[in-house]
Amino acid sequence: MKYLVVGLGNIGSEYEDTRHNIGFKVLDALAEASNIFFKTDRLGDVATLKHRGRTIILLKPNTFMNLSGKAVRYWMQAEKIPVDRVLIITDDLALPFGKLRLRAKGSDGGHNGIKSVIEVLGGQVFARLRFGISNEFQKGAQVNYVLGKWSEEESKVLKGRVELCGEAIKAFAVESVGNVMSKFNSK
Repeated sequence: MKYLVVGLGNIGSEYEDTRHNIGFKVLDALAEASNIFFKTDRLGDVATLKHRGRTIILLKPNTFMNLSGKAVRYWMQAEKIPVDRVLIITDDLALPFGKLRLRAKGSDGGHNGIKSVIEVLGGQVFARLRFGISNEFQKGAQVNYVLGKWSEEESKVLKGRVELCGEAIKAFAVESVGNVMSKFNSK
């Protein structure tokens, strides 16, 4: 059984280690911990993780955030993965820093990457794991905050929260979404 896990982010060194690229960071950490490697392929960097009899395709789109849906659709079709086995990892301003929120469906919440996926897939019914980045910025400074680097304080706890996301991804491939939500939304 195959699953597609997509970490949203923007390509380029100027976006590395920014809040908006938490999806890439989560997948990079999971790949490193699993001793697997990404290779550049069509519309993104791809790695394959085997976990408890499941195949999990990890995808970091190279389409930029606002066109992420194009890469998601391509890899769903290429790997013949139904939408109920797709998980999108993204940042979320509405959640406190490090808080995880898994949902089986929902709106874009103002996130352009999720908006692109909804538009391309033609619906909101796909799982998403949102990583809280908080909203500790002054009015009018949202773009700089989202595209900004992690603070020293955030960096101290980031590794543990990212590792927890990796555990949630593996659980998503072997358990029901409801069970995974119960386990990880309260942590």
